[in-house]
Amino acid sequence: MKQPKVTRRGFLATTAATGAAAALALSGCSSGGSSSSSAASSSTEPTPASAILAAPAYESSNCNPIGNSSALMLAATWHVFEGLYDLDLHDYTTYTALASGEPVKVDDVTYEVSLREGAKFSDGTDVTSADVVASFEANMADGTYGAFLSFIDTVVAKDDATVTFALKYPFESLLKNRLSVVKIAQAKAIEDYLAAFKAAKDSASNPDDVKPEKIDVALSKNPIGTGPWMYDTINGNDGGTITFKPNENYNGKMPATCESMDWNVLLDSTSRTTAITDGSVQAIESVPDANADQIANSGADVEYVPGFALPFLMFNTKKAPFDDVRVRQAFFYAIDVQKLIDNQMDGHAVAATSFLPEAYANYHEASTVYTYDTEKAKALLAEAGQTGLKCELMVNNNWVNALAPQIKEDLAAAGIDVTINETKINWAALAPSEETLPYDVMLTPGDPSCFGNDPDLLMTWWYGDNVWTQGRSCWKGTPEWTQLQTLLQQGREAAAADQQAIWNQCFDIIADNVPIYPLFHREVGTAFVSEKLEGFAPISTTGLVFLDVTPME
Repeated sequence: MKQPKVTRRGFLATTAATGAAAALALSGCSSGGSSSSSAASSSTEPTPASAILAAPAYESSNCNPIGNSSALMLAATWHVFEGLYDLDLHDYTTYTALASGEPVKVDDVTYEVSLREGAKFSDGTDVTSADVVASFEANMADGTYGAFLSFIDTVVAKDDATVTFALKYPFESLLKNRLSVVKIAQAKAIEDYLAAFKAAKDSASNPDDVKPEKIDVALSKNPIGTGPWMYDTINGNDGGTITFKPNENYNGKMPATCESMDWNVLLDSTSRTTAITDGSVQAIESVPDANADQIANSGADVEYVPGFALPFLMFNTKKAPFDDVRVRQAFFYAIDVQKLIDNQMDGHAVAATSFLPEAYANYHEASTVYTYDTEKAKALLAEAGQTGLKCELMVNNNWVNALAPQIKEDLAAAGIDVTINETKINWAALAPSEETLPYDVMLTPGDPSCFGNDPDLLMTWWYGDNVWTQGRSCWKGTPEWTQLQTLLQQGREAAAADQQAIWNQCFDIIADNVPIYPLFHREVGTAFVSEKLEGFAPISTTGLVFLDVTPME
């Protein structure tokens, strides 16, 4: 019988801040399972197939590369677009993509980057420095990506093929990693999109209802990139498909290897299990833990990779009593996290002892580690004057909903009566302009490691000056938040050797205050037929990567 196995791939890679570029690839436990890199022996030489077939586990209709953070469309963007530099998400090393080489250091705060010779968009038009400038400026102004790029002062075209980055402060140790966040689109397409988006907001009765994917311009409907693949059709709804075809104008290192790539979007765990076991697809993401043995017995490989994927509790800190840190802490002491891991995750997770997972190179055990302690939770609530607390637990309608029943029971034992509201989260409703946010406590998953794995980026995602702290947790403006921003900035400007000590202080502040905080760090499960996908390997974050992968008959 072919057993599921665990490998410890990319997330263990040391970050650029620590100066190591090599990735670790350590095999974990396997009960006689075959390696994903070994194909079944055959006397017949395998022949390439015509298509890559996959089943993603998340849905989205937003294919716009500016500020894109959806698990589905971000993965699609990796194949259709390039940055100046891109991340190899198997080990988090940075490689040259649209750039022709390394950034050229002019001085401590000035760098020049030249474009790859002959680079074209999939419509045949040349890539110029104007496209790079427009892409960076649009993302710098974006509410999501802007916080990642705050170190940039200006981006200007030195000539048609060279861009000059002027930084606000030295940022050498993290520069290439962070530049990889921005994917390059056509300047004219960006201009058309921004104008149409502004016009739609200006004319809308409720500007928050205006979504990027609803803007009827090319960048939102069928965007054009420089990557090895280009969009053919886009329907990112559950049960829909995204189809790709080769970009014939691509001149980079990883051209498309077959005639098409087809993604069948399947949110339902049973549907994804069926798709991989009956051979309809060659790979699925987010393996249902209860079906791992079934999938392995069908002949597919099942691999679990430790990573940053996590379920977190987020509190409406603008609303009493969740503005009291003792109440927030009581929730974490009240929940039996190990029981959740054992029963709901089939052991494929590790309880959080810090913001970062223990497998991560920059891990630091936080000053406050939450262990299951009902009596301590009760004591904290009593100190806060919160006996008989009643509230709503908003639960996202994805895999975290399986955690909610036990969490409700655990909280009840500590004297917190929660009503579960399972729903598809309307993130637009959690806007900075809102005076009354429509939730008390939220349980939802997240994983910003799809953008990179340096600690500053990961902390900035949830705790920087952005939509998360302005209008979701509403933690911005508190003394603790302000202290954290000061330390984060010190870390950005510090030499690589000095960053860890600063980041450790940040991890402690986050763990002590828990406006948003993980319950556990999940191992990411991927199923694939290794004999059918030459060169494929799972990653430690959401998404599937088929760059330089060849499908086989």
